[in-house]
Amino acid sequence: MKMYYEITKEQTKELREEMKRTKSSYSYRRLEAVALRGEGKSNAEISKLTGYHYDVIGRLVKEYVKTGLEAYKTDKRKGGNNRNATEIEEKEFLKQFEETAEKGQIITVEEIALAYDKRFGKEHKSKSTVYYLLKKSEWRKVMPRSRHSKKASDEAIEASKKLTL
Repeated sequence: MKMYYEITKEQTKELREEMKRTKSSYSYRRLEAVALRGEGKSNAEISKLTGYHYDVIGRLVKEYVKTGLEAYKTDKRKGGNNRNATEIEEKEFLKQFEETAEKGQIITVEEIALAYDKRFGKEHKSKSTVYYLLKKSEWRKVMPRSRHSKKASDEAIEASKKLTL
């Protein structure tokens, strides 16, 4: 059974005041959704006005009833790509691998991921963070060929050796 959270007129007024003070469009939209609920609109109506899914509106209202305005004073979003390092730290981190790459040695993503986890204190189950870092830093995948595409056949090489003796 779903619970119905009620927003009072005083709370609606408080929400509208906070909407005037906030500078974040993200917080403003969330506050507006809850305020509209306090003004008697249904989740479906609010969904059409704000663009939020009606289930999200229910969660926003529940969050407001339980925590008050504290949840809406921050511009921090949940989820998404949480950065572990600044761009400068990332460039500094990749310098150690640049030297190895310039020497012509092979570097694997596994090596970089292990070093990344050690340096920034994170343990990633996937290597997507490292792949994203490499793409952002304009690194590209270069693999050594197992053999040269225009290599002569073994017979031609042997024949050449006989001619030079």
